[in-house]
Amino acid sequence: MKFLDLTRVHVKSGAGGNGCVSFRRAAHEEFGGPDGGNGGQGGDVWAEAVEGLNTLIDFRYQQHFFAKNGRPGMGKQRSGKDGDDVVLKVPVGTEILEEDEDTVVADLTEVGQRVLLAKGGNGGFGNLHFKSSTNQAPRRANPGQPLIERTIWLRLKLIADAGLLGLPNAGKSTFLAATSNARPKIADYPFTTLHPNLGVVGVDNTEFVMADIPGLIEGAHEGRGIGDQFLGHVERCAVLLHLIDGTAEDVVADYRTIINELEQYGGELADKPRITALNKIDALDDVEQAEKHNALEVASGGTVHQISGVARDGLTNVLRALRSEIDSRNTAEEETEDTGWRP
Repeated sequence: MKFLDLTRVHVKSGAGGNGCVSFRRAAHEEFGGPDGGNGGQGGDVWAEAVEGLNTLIDFRYQQHFFAKNGRPGMGKQRSGKDGDDVVLKVPVGTEILEEDEDTVVADLTEVGQRVLLAKGGNGGFGNLHFKSSTNQAPRRANPGQPLIERTIWLRLKLIADAGLLGLPNAGKSTFLAATSNARPKIADYPFTTLHPNLGVVGVDNTEFVMADIPGLIEGAHEGRGIGDQFLGHVERCAVLLHLIDGTAEDVVADYRTIINELEQYGGELADKPRITALNKIDALDDVEQAEKHNALEVASGGTVHQISGVARDGLTNVLRALRSEIDSRNTAEEETEDTGWRP
C-alpha cells in the first residue's frame, strides 16, 4: 500500500428540498385545506477517524464527496425524504485544514471522533405550515436552504510515542528493526527510507509505538533532499531519539545539523524531550569511540548513549530512557484531565 499523508478533497453537502404548495381535493368536500408537506433535509458531510488505516492514499483516487439533496415536499401532508449523509473515513491522527493549508478545522486523534465538514440545507416549509386562524388557505411555501461547498486538506500525522531523527544512514531503520516488529527497508545508501514507518517496541514488559521518518539533511527546511515534509509525523511524540552516525568524520556537525533543522521547522518540535545516541559503535575502536562520545556530550550538554543497532549493544538502556519520558508525558496528561486545567 502506498503512503500518502497530504491530500486535498472537495466536499459538498446536500441542498434542502423545497416545500410544497398543495390543497386537499376530495369528493363531497367543498373546501379543501392546505396539505403541502415540508422538504427533506439535505445530507451532511462528515469526517470520522477509524481503525485499520495508516495512509490517505484512497483520497488520491476519489477527491470529490457529494451528499444527496433533500427531496421536495408533496401533497397529502407528505414530507420529502432526507438526503443521505457522506462520511469520509480517515486514519487516526488526521488533521483537517482549510483551503489555505494553515487553519486547522479539526484534529482527529481518537477512534470514533467525528467532525461535521458541511451541513446539509434545511428543507423548506410547505403551505400547511403557514395555515393559521387568519390565513386558512396560504399559497406560499419556502424553498430549501442551499448546499455548502468547500475545499479542505487532509494531513496525516502518525500517532507514535517516540520518534527517530537523524541524517540519512544514521541507522534509524536498523534501530527500529532491532527493537520492534517493524521490517523497514535497510540498505547501505542514503534515503533508503522514503516514507515513515511505525514499530511497536517492547522493554521491561511494556510496549510503545516508535516512528521512523526519512533522514534530514542540511537545508531540509528549504526543501533539500526529501525536505522536512515528514517532520509532522513526530510532532505528536512524547520524546525524540536523535541518532548520530558514529562513523561520520564530524559527529558534532551532524548533531547540530539536525538541531538546526528542528529549530527552522518551528513549533514545539525543537523543545520536545530529546535523547541523543551515538550509533554504530561496533565500527569504532575504543579511542575513537571515547573521543566522539565526549565531543557529543559537550555539544549537547547532556548524556549521550552509546549503541549499535547491528550488534544490539546498549539498546535496552535507550529504550528505558524513552519509556521514562513517555511515562512522564502520560502522567502529566492524566493530571491535567483530573484537574480540568488546560494550558
